[in-house]
Amino acid sequence: MTLAELAEHDGRDGRRAYIAVNGTVYDVTDSPRWQNGLHPPDHQAGQDLTDELAGAPHVRTVIERFPVIGSLEEDATAQTTSGSGKVTLGIIIAAIILAVVIFLVL
Repeated sequence: MTLAELAEHDGRDGRRAYIAVNGTVYDVTDSPRWQNGLHPPDHQAGQDLTDELAGAPHVRTVIERFPVIGSLEEDATAQTTSGSGKVTLGIIIAAIILAVVIFLVL
């Protein structure tokens, strides 16, 4: 499931409430603590909450009680961006090596 697909499951207006934590997507719809997709004070379903829940106590034992829907995938735009970052880094490294070789030859 992509982040865009996850966002469609925000628990509002009768939609299912899904959250992602550490790459796994969970269904929290039936939890009384996730009414209308909101876990007070400010956690909204339909999002990757990995960073927000990193410091919360007992996250793993609590979250693993919910049904697993699937895995969170990178969006195509995120994959393209990270791929172009690798190409840019490669070009920079090649330019540095070339500069060092030219310096040593001259």
